[in-house]
Amino acid sequence: MKFTNGFWRARPGVTPLYAREAYDIVAGERSLTVTAPTKVIEGRGDTLNRPTLTVTLSSPLLNIVGVRIEHFQGLHEELGFDLVGAQNGHGEVSVTDAAGTLTSGGLSATVAAGAPWNLSFSADGNILTSSGHQSVAYVQVVPGAAGQHPSNPATYVHEQLALGVGELVYGLGERFGPVVKNGQVVDIWNADGGTSSEQAYKNVPFYLTNRGYGVLVNHPGHVSYEVGSEAVERVQFSVAGESLEYFIIYGPTPKQILERYTALTGRPASVPAWSYGLWLSTSFTTDYDEATVSSFIDEMAERDLPLSVFHFDCFWMREFNWCDFEWDRRTFPDPEGMLARLHEKDVRVCVWINPYIGQRSPLFAQAKAAGYLVKKPNGDVWQSDLWQAGMGLVDFTSPDAAKWYQSKLRTLLDQGVDAFKTDFGERIPLDVGYFDGSSPERMHNYYTQLYNQAVFDVLKEARGEGEAVLFARSATVGGQQLPVHWGGDSTSTYESMAETLRGGLSLAFSGFGFWSHDIGGFEGTPDPGVFKRWTAFGLLSSHSRFHGSTSYRVPWVFDDEAVEVTRKFTKLKLRLMPYLYAAGLEATLTGTPVLRPMQLEFGDDPATGYLDRQYMLGADLLVAPVFSADGSVDFYLPAGTWTSFFTGETVTGPGWRRETHGFDSIPLYVRDGAVLAIGAREDRPDYNYLDGLTLELYPSSLSGVLDGSRQVTVTEPGGESAVFTIERSGGRAKVSSPSAGNWSVRVAGGQTVATTTGEAEVTL
Repeated sequence: MKFTNGFWRARPGVTPLYAREAYDIVAGERSLTVTAPTKVIEGRGDTLNRPTLTVTLSSPLLNIVGVRIEHFQGLHEELGFDLVGAQNGHGEVSVTDAAGTLTSGGLSATVAAGAPWNLSFSADGNILTSSGHQSVAYVQVVPGAAGQHPSNPATYVHEQLALGVGELVYGLGERFGPVVKNGQVVDIWNADGGTSSEQAYKNVPFYLTNRGYGVLVNHPGHVSYEVGSEAVERVQFSVAGESLEYFIIYGPTPKQILERYTALTGRPASVPAWSYGLWLSTSFTTDYDEATVSSFIDEMAERDLPLSVFHFDCFWMREFNWCDFEWDRRTFPDPEGMLARLHEKDVRVCVWINPYIGQRSPLFAQAKAAGYLVKKPNGDVWQSDLWQAGMGLVDFTSPDAAKWYQSKLRTLLDQGVDAFKTDFGERIPLDVGYFDGSSPERMHNYYTQLYNQAVFDVLKEARGEGEAVLFARSATVGGQQLPVHWGGDSTSTYESMAETLRGGLSLAFSGFGFWSHDIGGFEGTPDPGVFKRWTAFGLLSSHSRFHGSTSYRVPWVFDDEAVEVTRKFTKLKLRLMPYLYAAGLEATLTGTPVLRPMQLEFGDDPATGYLDRQYMLGADLLVAPVFSADGSVDFYLPAGTWTSFFTGETVTGPGWRRETHGFDSIPLYVRDGAVLAIGAREDRPDYNYLDGLTLELYPSSLSGVLDGSRQVTVTEPGGESAVFTIERSGGRAKVSSPSAGNWSVRVAGGQTVATTTGEAEVTL
């Protein structure tokens, strides 16, 4: 939100009151409290009739410093994010006549005494960023003057942090524009706007930069960012009300920033191995019944297209009743029997749900009578005709309402449902009151966390730890704990395919470990070329689903080659499961996502700074989707020896490369010195990865990778792990694992050595 009119003036109707000095700095046991008047105090009279800001510094975890800016402190404490990893007892403080400093791990925050206001954050003797003159402000606004906030409040608090020359900003949730956010205006406000707009389903007020730090704003409601787009030397973030809290998170590497951010806000849960396989959907408004579903599954099997999950979209329930969690008996007269028959075909079943209840459903009257629906301030149930006629919204701030909703899900789980697609969660009204008194403005974004948490908890209860999996559309901070999330409603074009990837990269920078998207696009019907290109891209993602709006997405409706492409890339993914499953476990342990922006793996290479048409899948596979009808694709290879997975050709980076690919191919390159764990099966994702495992060794040109020792851990879905030690020296590699059984070693493009003794040696 812009408050200024150029460099010198405020906009009409806007009165900014800036922190002008650190009048005094008081040390607490683990905190600093600063009195920051909105005028330099030159005499006793200046202390009267003047707003003062209180700035408090503390540390919830090592290498993280929190800053809280407050005008009035007597207000009811508003909802903040659930910072599950926050602890007491961090931070060392010191105060001198010149400054006050709070140090947490390698990060220090220093407030200079007196005027002008200056708060700087440093590590290893270098300033990472700072809040300087006219950065901290309490802003009074004539209603309508600023014009961007959905509830049109009268007061705001903003902070501005300095941007260095060449500093690039990433993250802020799922955003479909350029992955570098510099120059952008970003509103953190969940909306159902599709992938071709500035709106986003998953808004996360967290960003990181290529200068070694990240910033989380602890405000679940509307946060407005001006990323070098108002004060071009700064990132400004503002919230409505009387206070603002943010955290500086030190890395210095991008992975370390995400590790510490997810330690504070929650790590992704592990997901079951079966969820990595191919998901097939009914699509949205298509006609289908059990015969249709069974025919799709059978024809996939007949064409040797491995399928793991079948998804029933909205119309498994009766129209106008969504969501009443009842199968439409006109179409599905025997749901329990049908689900049993589908399980006999060796597929899991997912069904679509949302948090709305149509007025026609008997559940509406039940929920209304029990007080389980969100109400207007006058006590009436809030209702809308947008989506389902007369629908109400479940109030998940009520424990009884959440339990009631969960009871409906338990019935479906007892019937045989395995997973839920938690759609919507973004269209959350403001003219309402909540059971627990939460602010409607703050609950707008946070609602999705309560909704998805309620569903995830009942899945975990019913299926066990590590078996719960969602297919969720909306999210905010903390949503990464409840995987998987998909990219929302795209169109069926190459351009939308590219914007979908940008959304996934931005979400990965926001701490989300697992991600999917609608293969082929949602709106419209893709031409065969788009479908085949998107299939390769989709099956080289952590999770893969065919889904559309008004038309089916089974491959054979496009052409015979689409079937072949689906077969090739599905089986490739299933062979890669030991590698992908390990990457998923890494996401759970460290917060490093499975799909990784190039900047995350190669942050020291400035050429990767703006790349948003390629990515790393895990640590060692580079994927460059083809976004063109003629098959041409440009991509960048960082320093080292890169090997084409499909052809075995080696290329030495750094440098750009242009290739042209048929539909059965894609630029898929293996990183310098990689050790890829390849499974023995290509018919399913959930198998014993240690039985018949092959370790593929790839050449290296980098110092420290050519010779030396490294370890690779392979964990199979049952939990059994084996650690492989690879020792490279003098053109030879010795691989050993005392705990593994039947495995082999293969040098890329060369010999394969099988072993049952726990040790093998090959020539590189």
